[in-house]
Amino acid sequence: MSDKVYIFDTTLRDGEQSAGIGFTIEDKLEIARALARMNVDIIEAGFPISSLGDLEAVSLIAREVKGPVIAGLARANLADIDACWEGVRRAETPRIHVFISTSDMHMAHQLRKNREDVLEMVRVAVARAASYTSDVEFSPMDASRSDPEFVFQILQAAIEEGATTVNIPDTVGYAIPAEFGALVKTITERVPNIDRARISVHCHNDLGMAVANSLAGVQNGARQVEGAINGIGERAGNTSIEEVIMAIRTRTDFLGLHTDVNTREIYPISRLVERVSGMAVQSNKAIVGKNAFRHSSGIHQDGVLKMRETYEIMDPAEIGVPAGGSIVLTKVSGRHGLRARLDDLGASLSEEEFSRVYDAFKELADRRDEVDDRDLEAILSEQTSMHVAEQWTLDLVQVTAGDHTAPTATVRLVGPDGTMHEDAAIGSGPVDAIYKAINRVMHVTNELTEFSVKSVTEGIDAQGEVTIRIEADGGSFTGRAADTDILVASARAYVHALNRYINAHTQLQAAPRV
Repeated sequence: MSDKVYIFDTTLRDGEQSAGIGFTIEDKLEIARALARMNVDIIEAGFPISSLGDLEAVSLIAREVKGPVIAGLARANLADIDACWEGVRRAETPRIHVFISTSDMHMAHQLRKNREDVLEMVRVAVARAASYTSDVEFSPMDASRSDPEFVFQILQAAIEEGATTVNIPDTVGYAIPAEFGALVKTITERVPNIDRARISVHCHNDLGMAVANSLAGVQNGARQVEGAINGIGERAGNTSIEEVIMAIRTRTDFLGLHTDVNTREIYPISRLVERVSGMAVQSNKAIVGKNAFRHSSGIHQDGVLKMRETYEIMDPAEIGVPAGGSIVLTKVSGRHGLRARLDDLGASLSEEEFSRVYDAFKELADRRDEVDDRDLEAILSEQTSMHVAEQWTLDLVQVTAGDHTAPTATVRLVGPDGTMHEDAAIGSGPVDAIYKAINRVMHVTNELTEFSVKSVTEGIDAQGEVTIRIEADGGSFTGRAADTDILVASARAYVHALNRYINAHTQLQAAPRV
């Protein structure tokens, strides 16, 4: 029997640290439930000390999500560890993940501590965590740039105090695979009590080698890999956990290892994370990009039609890519046909959500001859993403624009009390005019920090999908909408983002103070 590699998903913690991403509590719970369906071994649900909202999200996931270990992150100080335990203690299997910097650069300029100080902090912190739970993970941050001898000493101390997993982070994506693999191998040889702990690896992608470094670690004795769905994370991102999973599955002949992941959930959760984060997956992204299983070359097409394996090393069905992607729905398609296609796409909808999706589908189908899977994914993105309670809804948008006139927009919105509110504004362009008019109605001070438009499908009647990001009160909020009229999509996306801000602000005001 081959060795198992444990999969530690940090989408909700390190993934959320991507610039511009800010998951709501509802987003986090939805992703955590999807990760449980995917059967990952550990979900790092957040950093409880960082905010009241993160503590609440970790606590909710710990209570609601069954199956995986639920972990929280803590710095090597007692307040962090106490808050982390408060977050994870109701989980079936809770874990406290303690970290501290160990490179000379970090210790001198960030911690302003010497090695003796850091060693003592590790002992005290890990012991405190072990007093709460037998499942404690310890990470020497920036290990790949640390003095190896000091890393060995720190790991030995952490294990002595109760750490059962020791994680080796390539925090800034500095390592080269051969170098990183050698570090892991040396740890197995030089840390006297390493047999009492599982070795984990956590690699970043600054040089584009996060997955390669992770696999090098596994080949040299690591049996846990940390990463995020779609590789989201700080700077250039984390290890793309789906790539590691499928590398182990596809090359079991070479690696001789396995995971317990349900790989058919990979594609659906990739699309979920893409929707709620607002961070698009690049088309040529390995495993989950839209081009990952598409063939343009005539030679390739001919080969795949004769025998799929000629140019595909993985069966797209293995990762949950829906079959029948060429099936097209039209305005005469009924609820049953739409429901069946959505099931193929991996969409799990309540009756209320399905009704909203169906109404949006019929509206689009009346304007277009065909509605394909990409259209449906855009509808799902708008109608079900982020579960935003609609405090305000767009009822009308009308724009006058041209090269010899000042762009002017009139908007009408339905407020929380059901009353109509209408206003108009002049802007530097039609979208600017729309947003100024909406601001006049909703009175929410914010800054638009990102605006992107993409065509969902081909053709002049294609839907345009708008993704925006605003900043308000120190938070970042994403809005997304699709429509055949790009100005309508722009207006709906903006209202969507503003509703997210209003809901978050309301929750914060209602939250108990601690």
